[in-house]
Amino acid sequence: MAPPGWDGDDLAGQMEDTVEREQTFAEERAERENLTSTESARRVGEESLRLSHARTVEQLQRATNPTHRTMLERALRSLEAQIHK
Repeated sequence: MAPPGWDGDDLAGQMEDTVEREQTFAEERAERENLTSTESARRVGEESLRLSHARTVEQLQRATNPTHRTMLERALRSLEAQIHK
């Protein structure tokens, strides 16, 4: 049995909480900068893509199932394509 806080479900929940907090911070930063609504939405979207990319890379580093790894690699390529538009 894994020690408390090291269970896969626990880690996934912690990561989701972190992503949500960082998304909230990104939205607040965008509002503070008094950007146009279009520019603000673009920046929040970019930040969301970067966070998703980081989360996917972390998951790929831990993944052992070949099918799951393939899915994560595809997701990573998709995110990278969106980031580099």
